[in-house]
Amino acid sequence: MPEAEFEVMQIVWSQFPPISSISVTGLQHKWKHQTVLTLLTRLTKRGYLSSEKLGKDRFYTPTVSQEDYLAMETGYFMRKFHQNSLTGLMSALYSDKRPSDEELQKMEDWLLAKKQKDEDGHARDIP
Repeated sequence: MPEAEFEVMQIVWSQFPPISSISVTGLQHKWKHQTVLTLLTRLTKRGYLSSEKLGKDRFYTPTVSQEDYLAMETGYFMRKFHQNSLTGLMSALYSDKRPSDEELQKMEDWLLAKKQKDEDGHARDIP
């Protein structure tokens, strides 16, 4: 998703949906209303938003949660740049610096949780 569309989606996700195009325009200060309408139309056509006309304005509701979108983008990034390798990602992130002790502990806890499954076969969640 292009950066401008992502910025609009962040506004939509941050508000209690549905949100009007006028509200989106008012919550950002980069673009004119027509530009916001164009971005909202593109996002609707691509399936990220649904829209409904009420009176003189259109109202938009996300059809994809922010969490689902970020998971999809992160998965794409991992496949494209790191061959789906967590080790490759970590090596790239920390090639010239050392993670803090707190970061290392959180990673260790996360890895242990992924290894240990509860009786239902689901990994425990770590905050």
